[in-house]
Amino acid sequence: MSKSNRNICLSKTFELIYNTYAKSIRRFLFFKTQDADKAEDILQETFVKLWSNCSNVNYDKVKSYLFSTAHNMFLNDIKHQKVKDNYTKQFNKIDNNESPEFILLEKEFMEKLEATIATLPDKQREVFLLNRIEKKKYKDIAEQLNISVKAVEKRMHLALVVMREKIGNV
Repeated sequence: MSKSNRNICLSKTFELIYNTYAKSIRRFLFFKTQDADKAEDILQETFVKLWSNCSNVNYDKVKSYLFSTAHNMFLNDIKHQKVKDNYTKQFNKIDNNESPEFILLEKEFMEKLEATIATLPDKQREVFLLNRIEKKKYKDIAEQLNISVKAVEKRMHLALVVMREKIGNV
């Protein structure tokens, strides 16, 4: 390449550099991140940084500059992710002010509830879940199942009787 074409700030030279190194840098970043989108983002940021500093980068050292920049941006991304994760952990600790005993009782109750729902006959379980979980009204359930509202009420009553026997008031 002639001396005049070695100016990275020229769009033709920059395009040649991109076409020469982009694929190998993308592979390098994918190997590090295991995420194609993240690798592509860092690749683009690397070339934006090269374009911003084109007058300061020696053409003979552009490959080294690109790989170093990509690696540093990858490390910065990891540091940023750690900061976000730590903040999320702290936020979750602050947000969760229940005692361990309460959390254990809640977990045991949920397991008991799920087991009891599983023991309900199919028709009762279906009505119970539609009403209590999906928050549908009896009329909507009746239309959906092609049965009368009275049949829905009866199934719900029977399901609640079973639930109260095994769990207590639901």
